[in-house]
Amino acid sequence: MTSTGEERIRIIDAHVNLGSDLAIPPEYIKEQAENAYHRLAAMGQPVKRERIYDRVYAQYQDHDADRLVKEMDAAGVDESVLIVPDFTHVADAKLTPAELAELHAGIMRRHPGRFRVLWGVDPRAGDEGVALFERCVDELGFQGMKLYPLAGYSPSDRRLYPYYEICAARGLPVLSHTGPGWQALDFTYGQPLLLDQASRDFPGVDFVMGHGAVTHVEEAMYLCGYRPNMYVDVSGFVSVLDPDGWQHHLNRVFKLGLNHKIVFGSSWPAFRLSATLAQVVGEFREGSTVFAGIKRSQRKMIMGGTIERLLSGSRQQAGQMGAQ
Repeated sequence: MTSTGEERIRIIDAHVNLGSDLAIPPEYIKEQAENAYHRLAAMGQPVKRERIYDRVYAQYQDHDADRLVKEMDAAGVDESVLIVPDFTHVADAKLTPAELAELHAGIMRRHPGRFRVLWGVDPRAGDEGVALFERCVDELGFQGMKLYPLAGYSPSDRRLYPYYEICAARGLPVLSHTGPGWQALDFTYGQPLLLDQASRDFPGVDFVMGHGAVTHVEEAMYLCGYRPNMYVDVSGFVSVLDPDGWQHHLNRVFKLGLNHKIVFGSSWPAFRLSATLAQVVGEFREGSTVFAGIKRSQRKMIMGGTIERLLSGSRQQAGQMGAQ
């Protein structure tokens, strides 16, 4: 209960990466460190490149998610959704896809009730990829699918349709990255409108545009307004390009009248060098700039209610599996 006697709003962070170099390719971690170094150097801060590299790499050693759970506890986050992008075709990885799946399944067992997993697929994986996705859902209890189109494909690529058929049959949502990403990748595949064909061909599948409330906002919100099965998350808000700050940016988005289509997500641990999870989640409190003028019922949807509803079919399935 809150100090006013109201029930506390349940928080589900719908967009979290495992802070581990077993899940994120080392070359991308190096790129993040290099970007941080150049930004600090441009601002006249004399920081050694090696020191920045060490600090960034240290953020990606949380292989069992223990540190993440501690941050969730401190921030008041009840559950997090771990997204697992498939980087197979664009970067070297330390684990095979099957090994990566087992790593995330182990985290779910280690921290019961704290995590759900969206498994990453790539249309070029063929029948083997479809079979692995089915195993991830039916045997490991993963609750949806993650797409990273910047790896070189459209989210409406027909080679993805067997995956969408699985999602439609099992009530699983699909989270697709939109906007920019790692420097070496093709940003043209990050346009939200590329999801439109898939959303029409699979009206029974809910599609969430990752970062959609931060980049390509007008296009993403347009889709949310006119496609019943299209949603956006706010992940990446800390780095939003807005002269008034990300808090004012989100407040403007929340006043568009589509809050039943907006999902909270932090994109942890991308911002961890500049802020803790508790600090950024604290900005979403009642009366803050972020939620100024936003009704409590709508805040509940944004902070957890909507993603809980989208995952409800997969949650029921996971419970049935556990009872067998």
